[in-house]
Amino acid sequence: MHNIDIKKTAIEAIELEARAVQNLTNHINADFVTVVNKILTLNGRVIVTGMGKSAIIAQKIVATFNSTGTPAIFMHAADAIHGDLGIIQANDLIIAISKSGNTPEIKVLIPFLKQTNNTLVAIVGNLESYLAQQADFVLDTTVEREACPNNLAPTTSTTAQLAMGDALAVSLQTCRQFSDRDFAKYHPGGALGKQLYLRVGDLSEGNGAPQVTPDTPIRDTIITITKFRLGATAVIEGTKILGIITDGDIRRMLEKYDNFTALSAQDIMAKSPKTIDQSELAVEALHKMRQNNISQLLVTNNQIYNGIVHIQDLLKEGII
Repeated sequence: MHNIDIKKTAIEAIELEARAVQNLTNHINADFVTVVNKILTLNGRVIVTGMGKSAIIAQKIVATFNSTGTPAIFMHAADAIHGDLGIIQANDLIIAISKSGNTPEIKVLIPFLKQTNNTLVAIVGNLESYLAQQADFVLDTTVEREACPNNLAPTTSTTAQLAMGDALAVSLQTCRQFSDRDFAKYHPGGALGKQLYLRVGDLSEGNGAPQVTPDTPIRDTIITITKFRLGATAVIEGTKILGIITDGDIRRMLEKYDNFTALSAQDIMAKSPKTIDQSELAVEALHKMRQNNISQLLVTNNQIYNGIVHIQDLLKEGII
C-alpha cells in the first residue's frame, strides 16, 4: 500500500483550483466588458474553438451559451484547418481557447481567422503567446500551476477557462434579462424543463374533482374518496371551499368514534385547506406540499374549486 494521504491530496487540488478561479476576478477588465457588449449586438453566432482539453471546455461553453440565449457553434481547431473554416460567417465572433496560446494547430489557424476580419477573442493563459498577441481582445486565464502534481495535465487551467466562459454566459444572460420562461424554451425535455413549464392544471385536469357537501354522510364521503383514488375530497358549499377530507382524516375518525353512522363530512373535515391555482407551476405545488407536509392540494380556477393535485402526479412527471 502507498503512504499517500489521499484526502490531503484531494483537498490541496481543490484549494489550488479554487484560488485560481478566485484570482480570475482580477482579470475581469475592459476587454471582458467590450466582448460582452459585442456579443450582445452580434448579428451572427459565437464560434468557439480550441484543441485538446481546451476543445472540451469550448464545447461546454457553447452548450451554456446556446441554453442561455446566445447562439454558438463549436469548431475544433484541428478540423478547422481541414475544411471546417466554412462554418464561420461574416458576422460571427470567434473565441479561441488555449492555455499556452502557442499550440501548433492554433498557430496555423490564427492567420486564416484574421483573414476573415471576424472579431477574435482569446481565452488564454499566456499573455505573451502568439494567440494573445494576435487576438483583438484577451480574457486572461493565467494560473499559478496545474493541480496535477507534475504541473502538466490541464486541471487548474481548464477550470479557469470554464469559469471564464461561465462568467461570459451569465453576464450575457443577465444583460438580456433572460428569464426562467426563456430558459424553459431551450429545455423542454426532462425534469428541468417540466419544472419550468408544467402547470398545476396540466396535472389535475385528468384527476377529476371529488367533492361532497357538508351534510354528506361519512359512508358516501368514503365512497367518493375511494372512487377518485386521490386520497381526498373537497367539501364544497355552493362555490365555496369549506374544507378537505383525506384518508388520514378517515383513519383518525375511526380511532376516535366507535359509531360514525351519524357523522357527516363537516364533522371530520379539515377547515381552511391549502389550495393552489391551476395556472401555477407544478413545482410550486411541490414546494407547498413540502412546506405543509401534505400530499394533496385543492386546485382552483379563479378561486373556484377545480380539482386535486396529488404528490403522485409530481412523481410521475419527474418533478420530484
